[in-house]
Amino acid sequence: MLVGDFMLDCWIYGHAERLSPEAPVPVLRKVRQEMMTGGASNIAPAITALGGQVACIGVIGTDPNGDELNGLLRSSGAETSRMIRRGERPTTVKTRYIGLAQHRHAQQMFRLDEESAEEISPETHSVLRAAVRSELHSCEVLAIEDYNKGVLGQLTTPEIIKDAHKAGVPVVVDPALISDYRRYEGANLLTPNRFEAELASGITITDLDSMRAAAEKISEITHAQAVVITLDREGAYLYTADGNGRVIPTKARSVYDVSGAGDEVLAMLTVAIGDGCDLDSAVALANVAGGLEVEQFGIIPITRDQVTDELRRMVGLRTSKVVDRRTLAEELTRRRAAGDNIVFTNGCFDLLHMGHVRYLQEARAAGSCLVVAINSDASVERLKGPSRPIIGAEERAEMLGALECVDYVTVYEEDTPEELLVLLKPDTLVKGGSTPVVVGREIVEGYGGVVQTLQLVDGLSTTNIIDRIVEGTGKA
Repeated sequence: MLVGDFMLDCWIYGHAERLSPEAPVPVLRKVRQEMMTGGASNIAPAITALGGQVACIGVIGTDPNGDELNGLLRSSGAETSRMIRRGERPTTVKTRYIGLAQHRHAQQMFRLDEESAEEISPETHSVLRAAVRSELHSCEVLAIEDYNKGVLGQLTTPEIIKDAHKAGVPVVVDPALISDYRRYEGANLLTPNRFEAELASGITITDLDSMRAAAEKISEITHAQAVVITLDREGAYLYTADGNGRVIPTKARSVYDVSGAGDEVLAMLTVAIGDGCDLDSAVALANVAGGLEVEQFGIIPITRDQVTDELRRMVGLRTSKVVDRRTLAEELTRRRAAGDNIVFTNGCFDLLHMGHVRYLQEARAAGSCLVVAINSDASVERLKGPSRPIIGAEERAEMLGALECVDYVTVYEEDTPEELLVLLKPDTLVKGGSTPVVVGREIVEGYGGVVQTLQLVDGLSTTNIIDRIVEGTGKA
């Protein structure tokens, strides 16, 4: 169950190419608008992407913005039947105006907030508490996301936590940026970031000793069983009520966008604890999920498969390199954000031989991530004739994936890789042979990519091998 300050984010994009004649301010000519989840609403799709089920309980308006927010939550797989709608309280909306100068250099110009931060009325409080109690019997963990917008005040929050304890449901709280944490008394786990922990404890964090002191102070104020202070690229500091504190490190990341990292941490902690993980494991998993989030642009929920794949990579295991184009596009977005240079090559690769291996090794040297796209069986037959391919696409793909120099393999049905190039936008397109005509050159060079031609190994080709077999000569 997720209780908190549910918000709607509105992004308005336009061109800011002139100043107003009325005042020295830029004029934004609107081009498009996007509506997205915000605030506590971001936690719901993050939980469902990690394989959890979530019931959302909060207070929103009866306005169209409330309808829009409910729809976004439901489309993410969240349950919203217990959301409380109030006509006198508008749905919180944060509208960001993004201007582009000369069709580039996107810049946020300003933000407009529509909200009521007053504490909810006693009547609404009673309805909210009843809604929470009605769901406690069917949930494994209660997540509280507080933005100090009046829903989770000094009256409501302690009573919700007490109700959860009576039902035997652990409570995980992402606290608001406030100095008084008494409202969270009795929570099982609190997850402030470094700055929030300093504000709540009154202790400036400069080293492990001051970090421990801050976490200990928060634990004393709230009687929480554990406090996790998130430390961005340094991981997290876990302090438990028995007086033990330790840093749970994380893998160093090439940070692309920090938006949503805290939401991802709360979602992963919630799912992990709900699944029965111990605290150290739950925090380690939260580090992984939060790290994956910062490697991509925007707030995009991290999936359970992404987390397990990353765990396998961290211990030196590889998942299947053979992926569909949608999964490949997602993987390359993550790899590119981490600083990888993407190389793409394509072909039939029927009867894999040493010429192929040397070619692929050289192609891999052109970047740090090699994608090999192979023609499907039907596509090979159209290109090579009814006697080809000798080896089916699944076997060809698996054999290519066994090569250390190959990072990903995907199969395409089209006769050319042009659709894949448009989708994936590799940094470098590599092709073998001496012909100046490279299919896809215009596409790659059109967005600033590089096309590189490699020489094939003389005398090594699938056709030559087949001819030798047919002629019974064996060796060349």
